[in-house]
Amino acid sequence: MNIPANRNLLIFILCQCVATAGTVLVVTIGGIVGVALAPDPALATVPMSIMVVGTALTTVPAALLMRRVGRRLGFALAAAGGAAAALLGALALIAQSFLLFCLCTILIGAKVAFSQQYRFAAAESVIPARAGSAVSMVLLGAVGGALLGPALATRASSWVAATPFLGSFLVLAGLFTAAAAALLLIREPEMPADASVDQERAPLTAMVTRPTFVVAVLAGVVGQGVMTFVMTATPISMHVVDGFSLSETAGVVRAHVLAMYLPSLVSAVLIARLGIPRMMALGVAVLGATLATALQGHEYLHYWVALALLGVGWNFLFVGGTSLLVQSYRPAERFAAQAVNDFSVFGVAALGSLLAGSVVHVAGWESVLWASLPPLVLMAGALAWLSSASRRSVPAPR
Repeated sequence: MNIPANRNLLIFILCQCVATAGTVLVVTIGGIVGVALAPDPALATVPMSIMVVGTALTTVPAALLMRRVGRRLGFALAAAGGAAAALLGALALIAQSFLLFCLCTILIGAKVAFSQQYRFAAAESVIPARAGSAVSMVLLGAVGGALLGPALATRASSWVAATPFLGSFLVLAGLFTAAAAALLLIREPEMPADASVDQERAPLTAMVTRPTFVVAVLAGVVGQGVMTFVMTATPISMHVVDGFSLSETAGVVRAHVLAMYLPSLVSAVLIARLGIPRMMALGVAVLGATLATALQGHEYLHYWVALALLGVGWNFLFVGGTSLLVQSYRPAERFAAQAVNDFSVFGVAALGSLLAGSVVHVAGWESVLWASLPPLVLMAGALAWLSSASRRSVPAPR
């Protein structure tokens, strides 16, 4: 691995840490602030839900912008926009405006659409054989964000006594600004000489119907969708319904986010030993264990173990799906493939996030869990289909 590739990976790892901290901050306090600001308690999860909507709506524009201006400038502009969004969140808290807070979170969601591309940019910075390792390394950078996000949500929340959580958003604005400066230092990855030749691009319909592409996208859709649906409902169920403290709720969220990214230490090894399909099948099994654990009760340990398993299952399915995705398209197709993938993944996640608050309020925590089972069954069937299709024919290579 050359020096520019090493520098790129280091910057992506650090910026993934900051991006994750911002997301975890909103996940931890978004519903709580929503309860305080929303005109109706049923709307409490709307700020966090529309953050996911902002991500879904920005995935295609993000890919198109970076195709035009490059990764470096695209990433830096998005991080600067995230800093402005965090300042808007601070203003919303001062003005006690639910509308401004929703605008803040949707803009942070738009910034997330760009930071989700760090993993693809990292894979492009190394040789194809190391793409899975590069993806895992970038996701591992989120471990720092898993620790920093809850700290911003709890410790920094009281820095301005008159306005809870104001300090959290001010610090986040500073972190996003630092990330923007760091991203200006990355080197654009060198693509193959024929990557820009139109003849190398298959029609979109041909690309999106390849078995490997379909299953890779479905892995992201199911993993991110189930994870977001359950995670969005958790702070409401714990803090609002079951009466756990903010600190206890933040502890469960922290354990969940750590469990999402710490497995990246071994993800590349598991992929090498098990293969990508078995890695994804293991992720489905762990997500099934999540539902079984959470259905056992409403004690703190039930939430903690279930959310930790939710993170591990997401990692195995998401890393496996991303590794399969980068094998399913040619270099000239990368921006189109990544845009279709992320729009599908975060579109479904947005829907799950929007529904989670209503489901947990109306039908309860158990209904959230049972509703998460059918997508896992679908994913298991898709993996069986991929295995059958692979035996019949060889998928189109990159």
